[in-house]
Amino acid sequence: MVRLRVEFTTEPFDLDRPPPHAVVARDVVQTAGLDHVDVGPFGNTAEGGAEAVLAAVGELLRRSISAGATRVSLQVNVLDAPDATPGTGR
Repeated sequence: MVRLRVEFTTEPFDLDRPPPHAVVARDVVQTAGLDHVDVGPFGNTAEGGAEAVLAAVGELLRRSISAGATRVSLQVNVLDAPDATPGTGR
């Protein structure tokens, strides 16, 4: 099974309280059935099977933009894949 890690942030930032788009993004990853979720004020990380992570990313983009995000930055890493060359994901 291919496992993925997604790291993401939503903007604009508000350090006094989480803006609605950040709350929505947090809720999406926390309810997506992923193996590991770490939510913080400057970045968020979630890990799980490829299908679950990709579904969560799609939902995160749709819902956080609808909730007012003007920018969503994300990075997706392949943690392990069948027949992958170590360290390359290929």
